[in-house]
Amino acid sequence: MRRRDFLGLALAGGALASLPARGAKAAANGSSAIKEIRIGYQKAGLLVAVKQRGTLEAYFNPHGIEIKWAEFAFGPPILEGIGTGNLDFGYTGDAPPIFAQAAGANLVYTSALPKHYFEAVLVPEDSPIRTLADLKGKRIGLAKASSAHTTILAALEKAGISYQDIKPVYLPPADAAAAFSRGNIDVWAIWDPYAALAQQQGKVRLLTSGAEVHEPSQFFLANGRFAQEHPDVLNQLNDRLAEEIKWASTHQDALSDLIHAANGIDLAAIRLANQRAHYDIFPISEETIVNQQKAADRFYKVGLLPKPVSVRDIVWKWTPGA
Repeated sequence: MRRRDFLGLALAGGALASLPARGAKAAANGSSAIKEIRIGYQKAGLLVAVKQRGTLEAYFNPHGIEIKWAEFAFGPPILEGIGTGNLDFGYTGDAPPIFAQAAGANLVYTSALPKHYFEAVLVPEDSPIRTLADLKGKRIGLAKASSAHTTILAALEKAGISYQDIKPVYLPPADAAAAFSRGNIDVWAIWDPYAALAQQQGKVRLLTSGAEVHEPSQFFLANGRFAQEHPDVLNQLNDRLAEEIKWASTHQDALSDLIHAANGIDLAAIRLANQRAHYDIFPISEETIVNQQKAADRFYKVGLLPKPVSVRDIVWKWTPGA
């Protein structure tokens, strides 16, 4: 993807006490002490609840670090913000960082959430599409450069179908939902909670899930300069989010209530999405790098990337508890 095209998507205890000293050390090394952390998040998901709970503010504010939140419809615009330095940190699925890296964005992977959110390939309940092989020639709605895009490529690869043999229709989630309900697309590739909402409303059938065709991960990512200048703050940010994910794993009803209160999405759909989410967070492992590289190679193979990328080149090492 050319950078012009990528930019266009954006239009669619002890450790705590040491934070000020580390900020002073950064200033001594030629970079300014940190005053804020700007976080990009999507309308639904864990970070919505983190924002509602105020736990990051409770941790960082007493030490002069403000948390600023910016909401986005899906992942690629978040990565645009991180890559250009307008955001410091954010969460996306697996495809956006691949396209961002190919476009020259300055960002790093900081941690991984394997199979965190459910990915779905949906068809109408009365659709003649019964197998992955039936996707050939069909109009498939998906958000370009999103995790749903990764799932479709993996599904096609499993079925032995060329990307050129389908008719991709690039739409953000809300527009894709409308097109799917009107019959303007034959297939919808989408993630939770949008998939859960469609399933709750009925008249849809799950053709396959993301986990059935590949090994998806979601990621927390940071601006490269932010990671270089404030590694201790970034490490502590990941630690705090690990605590939030641990809380979420044992408080799913409260998690669902917080997300529902923030965005008004159907509570039953949010609960379904949270029930099938995986609540684990890890430093970027060799296995994760290999799986993410496979996804990147698929995009390059079908001509959606202008050049191959090396995922390993932008991995940042998170050391939990350091």
